[in-house]
Amino acid sequence: MNTLLRLALLLALTPLTAADKPTALKPLFDGKTLAGWTVKGGTSTYHVEDGAIVGRTVEGSKNTFLCTTRDYADFEFECEVRCDPRLNSGIQIRSHTYAKATPQPSQPKKQRESGEVYGYQCEITTAAKGVSGNFWDEGRWTKWHDDLAQKPGAATAFKDGEWNHYRIVAQGDRIRSWVNGVPCADFRDALDATGFIGLQVHSIAKGTGPFEVRWKNIRLRELKAGEVVQ
Repeated sequence: MNTLLRLALLLALTPLTAADKPTALKPLFDGKTLAGWTVKGGTSTYHVEDGAIVGRTVEGSKNTFLCTTRDYADFEFECEVRCDPRLNSGIQIRSHTYAKATPQPSQPKKQRESGEVYGYQCEITTAAKGVSGNFWDEGRWTKWHDDLAQKPGAATAFKDGEWNHYRIVAQGDRIRSWVNGVPCADFRDALDATGFIGLQVHSIAKGTGPFEVRWKNIRLRELKAGEVVQ
């Protein structure tokens, strides 16, 4: 056995130390209360039911977000979500609120009010639209960060009326997503290195609703510098 082969075999058989092993994902939601979360942006409601966070539309409300009370930078995030097909929703990451009335960058004549949320939003919507798992630049550049039309498997990964598993990895300027294990968005953007996580209840048209979206098994682990995440 040559030296290189012997070294490779030794490394393969050497157990990982505690410092080498990735940390486990930890709950962001205790399954019983909304401790550690706060509502921003609108007046839609959130409550806990059967171990899930339930977001419910309120007619006349702007987009509303249930947000973590602290910020996160590099992380791996997972949750399960079930959304009424008539409702648009999403998961904000590295997001912020406007401190004062501010012209929207993509449309300067439009004013964003103090307290409105902006940032990267991983889309949750009816399967027919083919964009669930893509990232929308909420309240700021109002554009898609990737093109799922070029990824047929990604465009059909979301299932209406079912619990869908979402996974998001944000690391440096690279952001990725998976829906039900299918790779979806994968892009680079350096605008936001950190920010809060938020669960969206979208505004609705007059005379419609109420509609609901549910999230459960919400977990996260912060990544170490230079950690390789597949």
